[in-house]
Amino acid sequence: MLRKIIHIDMDAFYASVEQRDNPFYVGKPLVVGGSPNGRGGVVAAASYEARKYGIRSAMPSKQAVELCKDLIFIKPRFDVYKAVSQEIRKIFKRYTDIIEPLSLDEAYLDVTLDKLNIGSAIEIAERIRKEIKDELHLTASAGISINKFIAKIASDINKPDGITFIGPSRIEKFMEDLPVEKFYGVGKVTAAKMKTLGLHCGADLKKLSEVEMIRHFGKTGKFFYKIVRGEDNRPVQPHRKAKSVGAEDTFPQDLTTLDEMYEELDKIGQSVYNRLSRNQLKGKTVTLKIKYHDFKQITRSQSFTERTNDINEIMKAVKSMLVSTDPESKKIRLLGISMSNFEESLQLTK
Repeated sequence: MLRKIIHIDMDAFYASVEQRDNPFYVGKPLVVGGSPNGRGGVVAAASYEARKYGIRSAMPSKQAVELCKDLIFIKPRFDVYKAVSQEIRKIFKRYTDIIEPLSLDEAYLDVTLDKLNIGSAIEIAERIRKEIKDELHLTASAGISINKFIAKIASDINKPDGITFIGPSRIEKFMEDLPVEKFYGVGKVTAAKMKTLGLHCGADLKKLSEVEMIRHFGKTGKFFYKIVRGEDNRPVQPHRKAKSVGAEDTFPQDLTTLDEMYEELDKIGQSVYNRLSRNQLKGKTVTLKIKYHDFKQITRSQSFTERTNDINEIMKAVKSMLVSTDPESKKIRLLGISMSNFEESLQLTK
């Protein structure tokens, strides 16, 4: 039996909650997180009005202010976002218990055998979107297909407030036409590498053998080989647990000065802090990951006396570990920060 998978993705979730709760913000460019004076911090979420200026999540505040001088900055209310997310989850549970949250604002649902015996994944997705809109006054987009990968890509096609179904007969051509940068899991650096190899879309990737894919892209090459053929057998996992929370970035140009490294670490640290806050997690161990221009990789870890999610405490430890590696003696290609050793094994929401 082919699976029926729905990926629900809320539209500009944090920003939309703020606009819903305060009519003054409706129709105005706003961001959640960051700093209005442009000094430090990154954007956690941007309204669609702000996105018209090119503002995106994870963008430094300084850059966001330069793009829109009338931009409104709002302090995150993670307790509110989490409460709204729980209400969304209750709507999901009317139709299935096989739910895998990816974050507070998105989740996979397996409705192969739905609770109400509706049978149609498209109808279920439409009902869920309508109930979210009627009951919570927010909009959601949905992607529907026979596996998780296609469903996730599909949910982004008709955003905001849209729905896209990609059935079995459409998958092969859909994947062949898909630009490589649209593949979930392909970042800017990987996309750039693919294009230097003449790989611009799924049809190009499909020309490579599995061995060639692995040679060029390592372990993920095996995943790309299968997914470009529409093969994704990963089940929806309702009980996925968090062992660590982290973020990393590969840089288009190697870092050579401590100031450059600190600037990039601050951005990465903010992303980790946002994830810890969303999930109400505190970790005892912070790990710094460094990859050099010659692809040599090292990690350094430090454990605190008590579990924490204090961004200042975490970044102080991270920068201290960085300095201990004599960082300016070698060009750095990648930096990453992760937190682990949580109080208990809690459910990961992003």
